[in-house]
Amino acid sequence: MSELAQQVRRRRTFAIISHPDAGKTTLTEKLLLFSGAINIAGSVKARKAARHATSDWMEIEKQRGISVASSVMQMEYRDCVINLLDTPGHQDFSEDTYRVLTAVDAALMVIDAGNGVEPQTRRLLQVCRARNTPILTFVNKMDREVQAPLDLMDEIERELGMTVVPFTWPVGMGKTFRGVFDRRTDQMRVFAAGEDRRGGDEDVLAGLDNPESLKRFGAEFEQARDELELVEGASPAFDEEQFLAGKQTPMLFGSAVNNFGVREVLDALVDLAPPPGERPAIQRVVRPEEPKFTGVVFKIQANMDPAHRDRIAFVRVASGHFERGMKLKVVRSGKDLRPNTVVSFLSQRRELLDEAFAGDIIGIPNHGVLQLGDTLT
Repeated sequence: MSELAQQVRRRRTFAIISHPDAGKTTLTEKLLLFSGAINIAGSVKARKAARHATSDWMEIEKQRGISVASSVMQMEYRDCVINLLDTPGHQDFSEDTYRVLTAVDAALMVIDAGNGVEPQTRRLLQVCRARNTPILTFVNKMDREVQAPLDLMDEIERELGMTVVPFTWPVGMGKTFRGVFDRRTDQMRVFAAGEDRRGGDEDVLAGLDNPESLKRFGAEFEQARDELELVEGASPAFDEEQFLAGKQTPMLFGSAVNNFGVREVLDALVDLAPPPGERPAIQRVVRPEEPKFTGVVFKIQANMDPAHRDRIAFVRVASGHFERGMKLKVVRSGKDLRPNTVVSFLSQRRELLDEAFAGDIIGIPNHGVLQLGDTLT
């Protein structure tokens, strides 16, 4: 396998989508924390002395605790390069979200366990389904007052038209949330509250017939065991082909604010989300392993740097290998570009990059030459 093909296979490019206040930005922050991209997680509604969420960089986002603009963050985890796009949940800013969904290979849907499927989630899923985007589902806030997990599973299937395959299952909920049982490893991970936990240090109890689990968690564990028997009989096995076609969604449960279930989400993204695939163009299909660089402008953002009136074009690399200083051509206008300050992103923070591969999101300073939808070669 060529080095280019190896680099492409390492990429995972996905968006996080949800209805407002489902915990999407909190989960984004915790994914950055668990991958090692940041050392301290910020909060969506931070106190004056505390850190704000990395992905909420605009002043209005910090003041109101909402995401107004999509943000791009690149991180490495398990030898994969993950390009994560946090999107606005509020309908007022949904045009930005729709554009972002054209630049990703998968989406992570965050569901508030207390509210279930909400209107903006339905709208965003329609966009994903139109593009056959693979969807992973994270049911958040299991330590709050929530709907029964079987009801949530049924609602997702009914409202969104996807078959649900639970990878984990909650033991208890709300004030009696005890943890999750991982169907793949046949283990229960015990819940402990705390924003400082980094995962991997939970108590782990093996097997559904473990007497210690029954002794410690009693009725909650018995109920989870009964529900899992129903799930085993009613839900199909995971089918990769159905998942990649956007017809089946793996479901995981947790509590992002308590760092519980976050590492499992990261692992699922690496294991299940596809690497960059073919992207249709007007004249032909572009394959990511093609040596020639091509990219598409899917977003233009002004004033990311408060010290300068800058404009940055966000470009999804569709094929090939980008190197700093290489000459690019804008297909629409025929104009040449030779950008020397191309950057990668960690939200508002930028790093000068030397190279990028298919699946990566790069930022090119734009002085009016580039427009939304432009193709670069």
